[in-house]
Amino acid sequence: MKSTFAAIALSLLPVAALADEVMIETYAGEVSVPAAPESFVVLDLAAFDTINALGFTPAGLPAITPPPHLAAAMEGIPTIGSLFEPDFEALAAMQPDLIIAGGRSQTQVEPLGKIAPTIDMTIWEDTLGQGRDRITAYGRIFGVEDKAAALLAEFDATVDATRQAVAGKGNGLILLTNGGKVSAYGDDSRFGWLHTATGLPEAFAEITAETHGESVSFEFIAEVNPDWILVIDRAAAIGQEGEAAAVTLDNPLVMGTTAGQSGQIIYLDSAAIYLSSGGVQSVSRVLGQIAGAFAGES
Repeated sequence: MKSTFAAIALSLLPVAALADEVMIETYAGEVSVPAAPESFVVLDLAAFDTINALGFTPAGLPAITPPPHLAAAMEGIPTIGSLFEPDFEALAAMQPDLIIAGGRSQTQVEPLGKIAPTIDMTIWEDTLGQGRDRITAYGRIFGVEDKAAALLAEFDATVDATRQAVAGKGNGLILLTNGGKVSAYGDDSRFGWLHTATGLPEAFAEITAETHGESVSFEFIAEVNPDWILVIDRAAAIGQEGEAAAVTLDNPLVMGTTAGQSGQIIYLDSAAIYLSSGGVQSVSRVLGQIAGAFAGES
């Protein structure tokens, strides 16, 4: 009888072990991670954005000026180093069940894994696709699959509404300003989802796809003559002082374009798109701006 009970107990051990782990999709592929972690740390703002939308709060975050729409949610959470340089001693003392890294902290995934299970949730090549995957993954990790599915449906509705607002209303050019400098981005760049997600055609399809964009002149912008200009102000996004994007672009060459003449220059929420892009709240926020502008809202 004792041997029978022992055999039954042993047969149940793998099931119990599996119940404590879930398989999720990460930037590095499918991995097994602790389920429903009681204590977890987030070292990526896009990850924090989506996890916050699902109703969970980490035990630690990197020290960074937060995007305005996430400031209240991040207030009071202990900081453990920066995005690029986590505080390993503080993390070791904290002993989290899970560390969620990615983006600017991606290079730290391997050393962080010596402290606690660490996953790379970088969002890079496919902002919308990987962003959607992350919603599902976090839903599985925290045991809120139904809530994640509802959030995903709401997100998809936002994307659809934006595409409908944009359809048939001309082409666009993505510009990033950094002080007085201007770079352009195409549909296969880090900000290319602004084209692919919305269906907005490129005003100039030959822009070189680079992480930091292609440096362009005001003469180039005038020659391309876009119907719409989507602007990201890098200095404003990172809280750096410098010439504002609206000042940089306020010149006869830019204002003489169709976009300038028609009031179709959209100054995007730069922190949402530059710091936490891929997070469900950030992407939805930017898409809402675009949809509103194309619908003629002030």
